[in-house]
Amino acid sequence: MARQSHLFVAAEVAPANIAALKDLLASMTAAPGEADPANAIVPFGRIDGLHVARFVLLEDPSLPDRIGVTDLPPVEPTRLALLADGDGSPDEIVDRFAAVAAEGLARLFGHCDPTLDPATIAAWMRRHRIVPAATYVNWPGRDARQVREEAGLHAALLAVRLAHPEAPLDVLGPLLREAARATPLTPLAKPRIAERIGDAAHFLLLPVLALVLAPVLILAMPVLIPMLRTRETEDPVIAPRPAPARNRMLSEIEDRDVANQYSAIGTVKTGLFRLWLTIAILWIINWGARHLYRSGRLGRVNTIHFASWVFLDDKRRVVFASNYDGSREAYNDDFINKVAFGLNLSFSNGLGYPRTNWLIFGGARHEQDFKWYLFHHQIPTQVWYNAFRGLTTYDMARNARLRAAIERGPEGEALRRLVAEI
Repeated sequence: MARQSHLFVAAEVAPANIAALKDLLASMTAAPGEADPANAIVPFGRIDGLHVARFVLLEDPSLPDRIGVTDLPPVEPTRLALLADGDGSPDEIVDRFAAVAAEGLARLFGHCDPTLDPATIAAWMRRHRIVPAATYVNWPGRDARQVREEAGLHAALLAVRLAHPEAPLDVLGPLLREAARATPLTPLAKPRIAERIGDAAHFLLLPVLALVLAPVLILAMPVLIPMLRTRETEDPVIAPRPAPARNRMLSEIEDRDVANQYSAIGTVKTGLFRLWLTIAILWIINWGARHLYRSGRLGRVNTIHFASWVFLDDKRRVVFASNYDGSREAYNDDFINKVAFGLNLSFSNGLGYPRTNWLIFGGARHEQDFKWYLFHHQIPTQVWYNAFRGLTTYDMARNARLRAAIERGPEGEALRRLVAEI
């Protein structure tokens, strides 16, 4: 069974190289922010098993927020980051990138390390890989080949349905089955025993840790609760009104397809209390994404393809990236209306976040401040590649249901439901 992994590779860019690097990244696009799959630098379309990928310059517009609020310097390194979600392990994704685009990767990351050699790019990428604190996959195990084959199945079934709009079910059924037989479908892989044992062991980590730590946490509550409430009432809210020019710049790289990308960066609130709280919450989010939210929904939100949270700079900052269906505004509203508590848990330890109560209340419910806070931390994605343009998470789930129905051999009411799905 192919498990999807997240790859995050980042290295510091010298300030003098940033302009030239931006020009090189722009040469990889067919439209602002949208990757040309066949570009000469990194031809994403030739990399097997790739779902989505991006190159993004981690230039943090929120660093001045630290002045007068924290003891942290208002300067951090600018990095070039490659983020990719694909089938297999991170090492396998690195090898596929290097096999197809070693020279291009060396050109890009040569702005970070001028000694880079295409022959050693894979080893260099492994050394500069950062393991994410948390990741989310819409449907773990649904590999790139499955997505393509099931999209082809839907196209074949839809063509039959459109060609025979008035045909009764007893006529339509054989035609649909014949179209399905002509569409190649690779048998779905099942989890190996080792994967099942690994998942079971990982699942047990949270309840075991809860049992072990519960007595300590109960004893510490008289201290931890005042620490939390003091910080929640005193930490500043930093959510400036968006600048129109910056909004136009970010909007230019959005809404070019049914899916969009989102990249953001920000500082973790200072102090060990906030740091360890962030680490714990992201660990739980990662656990939940692996074991609870593996059937196309993150809570009640079903529009996210992939998401990740990655620490930078000795955990002073976090990079968040997601790939989602619909517009930015609809994406934000979906979360506010359905899982505001999850947003608060995920992001309330970020410097400037709208004020929360008991970690889960308030926060994102202050809608205007929350949206301005998100915009304040969003950064442009210079190059974004989506292997499945035109396919939403809903489309992928529907196509999987069509496959399952065809393989069962639908008859009667099952055939009627199948036709309604097409």
